[in-house]
Amino acid sequence: QVRLVESGGGLVQAGGSLRLSCAASGITFGSYTMAWFRQAPGKEREFVGFITWDGRVIYWDDSLQDRFTISRDNAKNTVDLQMDFLKPEDTAVYRCAARSWQGTPLDTSYNYWGQGTQVTVSS
Repeated sequence: QVRLVESGGGLVQAGGSLRLSCAASGITFGSYTMAWFRQAPGKEREFVGFITWDGRVIYWDDSLQDRFTISRDNAKNTVDLQMDFLKPEDTAVYRCAARSWQGTPLDTSYNYWGQGTQVTVSS
C-alpha cells in the first residue's frame, strides 16, 4: 500500500518559516519524481515545484524559488519543502505527490497523492 503523509504545517506569522515534510512508503522512492502542490480556499490547485529522483528541482515560478526550497532524502524516503519569508497569500493546504516519470511542470498527472497539511500565515 502506497502512502504519502505530510507533516509540519501550522500557523505562522508573516515573515516566518515552516518546513513541511512528506514521508513516502510502498514505493521505490528513489525512482520517483516528488512534487509539492498547494490549494488555497476557493482557488485552484497550484503547482509549487518538483524534485527529480537525482535531486534536480524545478519550481513553478521565480517568486516561489526565492522563498521555497525543495529537497529530498532518498535514504529516509522523505521530501521536504522549506518555506521562508511566508506571506498571508501562502495560506493553503499543501500536498505532496509522486510519479514514476519526470514529466514537466505543466504535467499535473501523478501516481499518488498525500492528504495534505494546512499552512496558515497570519498578517
